[in-house]
Amino acid sequence: MSPLISPDNPLRIGLPKGRMHDGVLQLLAEAGIRVSTSARGYRPTLSLPGLECKILKPQNIVEMLGAGTRELGFAGADWVSELNADVVEVLDTGLDQVRVVVAAPRQLVVDGRLPDRSLVVTSEFDRLARRWIAGRGRQDKFVRSYGATEVFPPEDADCIIDIAASGATLEANSLVIVEEVMKSSTRLYASRAAWDDPARREQIETIAMLLRSVIDARRRVMLELNVPADRLEAVVAVLPCMREPTMARLHGDAGFAVKAAVPRDRLPSLIPLLKARGGSDIVISPLSQVVP
Repeated sequence: MSPLISPDNPLRIGLPKGRMHDGVLQLLAEAGIRVSTSARGYRPTLSLPGLECKILKPQNIVEMLGAGTRELGFAGADWVSELNADVVEVLDTGLDQVRVVVAAPRQLVVDGRLPDRSLVVTSEFDRLARRWIAGRGRQDKFVRSYGATEVFPPEDADCIIDIAASGATLEANSLVIVEEVMKSSTRLYASRAAWDDPARREQIETIAMLLRSVIDARRRVMLELNVPADRLEAVVAVLPCMREPTMARLHGDAGFAVKAAVPRDRLPSLIPLLKARGGSDIVISPLSQVVP
């Protein structure tokens, strides 16, 4: 880690409360950055020196990055869009993938469309909702909700703009998705001032590299196999390596041991293919971090 990170010159980071919290802490832990906090503590300590940390609501993290009181933080892309924040996206963690959608009662939707008339639209997302309303051009009325948005229709709203993960909550309230407004996930953001400062940017990119190494490792496994010398090139030709596979001669010139970090989702088709091309003794192992 850069010596510029020190207790006298800390990098101020915001960790999210709520549904993002556990996933972010697990990601940090797997990158070797432990978070120590009490049950009611909002100022945890991190095992990486020179980081000053506070636990905040994701929307507050976005606002504080914009104001410059935090230099780094985790938040959803939905809140960055909602708050129209001038921040820098450093890393998409891929965690908490959700959609912001327009949903309405089944009886109101005809052929997958809303009625061509003025509607009452309810959402916690003020700006996102108003942008959508402006795009419709039907003089819709907007009602701000403060949680439990899905219970407004049909008596108090015609449709809602809300977050959907599995869609189970919408379905339980007899709502169907009409339109997708945007996709969102937990992402690492930096303040514009910190990103434009070369010293701070180096610190931020180092932290992002550590986190990315875990994200990449979750998508890959270490695959090892033995292969006869005359089938080596046929096996190597189909290995989806990061660069080139690692190879070593087997005892007694019995062939080669081949090792490569491969995408986890390729295994169902890759393993039979390797067997067909002469591979044997295939072993799959998990990875903890991958740094190209």
